[in-house]
Amino acid sequence: MRRHLDAADWVDGARTAGTQALGAKHNQQLDEQSPLARQLGDLILARLAQNPSFISAALPLKILPPMFNRYRDGGHYELHVDNAIRVVPGTITRVRTDLSATLFLSSPDEYDGGELEIEGKYGKQSIRLEAGDMILYPSTSLHRVRSVRSGARLAAFFWIQSMVRSHEQRELLFDLDSSVQSLTIKSGSDDVDVMRLSGLYHKLIQQWADT
Repeated sequence: MRRHLDAADWVDGARTAGTQALGAKHNQQLDEQSPLARQLGDLILARLAQNPSFISAALPLKILPPMFNRYRDGGHYELHVDNAIRVVPGTITRVRTDLSATLFLSSPDEYDGGELEIEGKYGKQSIRLEAGDMILYPSTSLHRVRSVRSGARLAAFFWIQSMVRSHEQRELLFDLDSSVQSLTIKSGSDDVDVMRLSGLYHKLIQQWADT
């Protein structure tokens, strides 16, 4: 992916900014309609479909096709909140943005600055992950990308509409599912407590999920 992105043609990221973010966004993006963006985006989605942690945490119903950005030469994105509804490019399909995702494609030693700062109920978090690591966070969170002082920060970003709209309910389900998986390893899938907790998990999914 990096070989393709390093040789790609990049455009001004402000072209895809919403009204509120137009003056806050200072980066470059890969044309979201380009064959390369679609090819790499499909690769990411195929990998995520095989990732149990992602499925458990996001409970995805719809995923906006991944886009790609690059920050360099002082590029940054000022404090903002993502749009609540986004339209899949080239369609009339709307996606409610419950979760935002950033997949880091540059290692932290390749650039200075560029921290993703997220303000949530646990305070402000500053994130710089290894290439190939991804963070999910509520799209209602205030967040920014700090200025990249040197080098280049590449990432894929996209939004997820979850089957479970409530962040609090989704967190409870993730904790419960993680406990079930851990107990299954220790006690086996036919353990009475494992089956009871698994049944509770699926009952809550039935109550809370929209499909």
